[in-house]
Amino acid sequence: MPGKIKKYSEMLRSKSISSVELTTAYLDEIERSNGKYNAFVSVDGDRALEYAKKADELIARGEGGALTGIPYGVKANICEKGVVTDCCSKILTGYRPTYDAAVIEKLNAALAVPLGKNNMDEFAMGSSTETSAHGAALNPVNTAYVPGGSSGGGAAAVRAGLATFALGSDTGGSIRQPAAFTGTVGLKPTYGAVSRYGLIAYGSSLDQIGPIAASVSDAAAVYDAISGWDKRDMTSSPLSRSASDKLTGNVKNLRIGYLKEYFEGIDPEVKQTVESAFGFYEKEGAVLKEVSLPALKEALPAYYIIACAEASSNLGRYDGIRYGYRATDYDSIDEMIKKTRSLGFGKEVKRRIMLGTYVLSAGYFDAYYKKALRVRESVAAAMNELFGAVDVLIAPVSPTTAFPLNYTSANIIETYMADFCTVPVNIAGVPAVSIPAGESSAGLPVGMQLIGAKFTEDVILNAAYAFENSFPVKTDMGVTI
Repeated sequence: MPGKIKKYSEMLRSKSISSVELTTAYLDEIERSNGKYNAFVSVDGDRALEYAKKADELIARGEGGALTGIPYGVKANICEKGVVTDCCSKILTGYRPTYDAAVIEKLNAALAVPLGKNNMDEFAMGSSTETSAHGAALNPVNTAYVPGGSSGGGAAAVRAGLATFALGSDTGGSIRQPAAFTGTVGLKPTYGAVSRYGLIAYGSSLDQIGPIAASVSDAAAVYDAISGWDKRDMTSSPLSRSASDKLTGNVKNLRIGYLKEYFEGIDPEVKQTVESAFGFYEKEGAVLKEVSLPALKEALPAYYIIACAEASSNLGRYDGIRYGYRATDYDSIDEMIKKTRSLGFGKEVKRRIMLGTYVLSAGYFDAYYKKALRVRESVAAAMNELFGAVDVLIAPVSPTTAFPLNYTSANIIETYMADFCTVPVNIAGVPAVSIPAGESSAGLPVGMQLIGAKFTEDVILNAAYAFENSFPVKTDMGVTI
């Protein structure tokens, strides 16, 4: 299915619309509708139109690429020079980076048009975007529900037609789960395929930047633009390969694994909806087989130990001395730091910092953190071995559809447990894409994820593209030029 990016790019090159006109349409729609969804926490219309004018000039010279002149949103933990990037946390109030993230450099070079910062869970810690210091984002499908998290603002913006695509980050499902909850497409790339330079860290060994888009072809186009090796990121890899030119929709003889552990203990409607895709792939010539990965059940506790430990380390730098929020009324530097951190961080962030500090402390490091690292190795090895037998794994993204508002605060452990479908992908460092598979009886989107071996984004995106061609994504809200 042709996406918005290809459609708009063709219109820009045929001069049937200019980037200034397209950008103005998106800015007007944000002005009209963002108050309903709180998808953007800041918008700079003047900057966006400046980029749009330059994009029009580039296109007029017969230059530019697929993303030139295309308006998009940026998660509030991805650095843009001179633009407030606060991770939706009080402790980073007013923080303006002095440099661009690597992904922003690439999109700036392409003259894509940044509209503003998207809402998110504070420091990417959450599954609903309700921990944001700017207030919760709402799901455009039904505003009584959350858009997921932590990249919920970007997913809401794309679903509501407030942005053509959005950049998100995925530490344990933070791109895929919001995409599933909003009926959009979310790609979590292989760890190392996209540079993390300029991404404000949560869990450094797990974080990965990726796109949320209105279609598979759009996600592929953005992935192609932002992926590639970066010497400033020591975990960056040169092995990424393009995906857009592989979208044929042909899945004949593709080996798809039905991982039975993923389908245990999930909502019956979610299970039925995802399983209904099996028949489609078999009809298209794919070979489906049931596979098992017992180690999968150990991934969730290992993830929360590792992620919280890394968060404890990464967030130690926020002390009120160098930038961001600083407490008042203190008698010493130590008291100032304690008050700053106590008042600047939200409840969920403090919970994860304390959990991480605990598992790294003397007497508990060996009992928890080192064991979690060993479990991580076993899960990654088992999953890599599985990809010798299959090309793609098919699974739900979340055991349920979108949570109602205020559900997560009263059901913290349940929402942690709901990540069991997504975190193994981050533990193993492999790519996965979330695509809409259907709707529940309540009209809420159900997400399906396709998981591949490392650096096989082209394979999983093509499998997703084949499904999408028969079951198109809804893109009927907001700007529909």
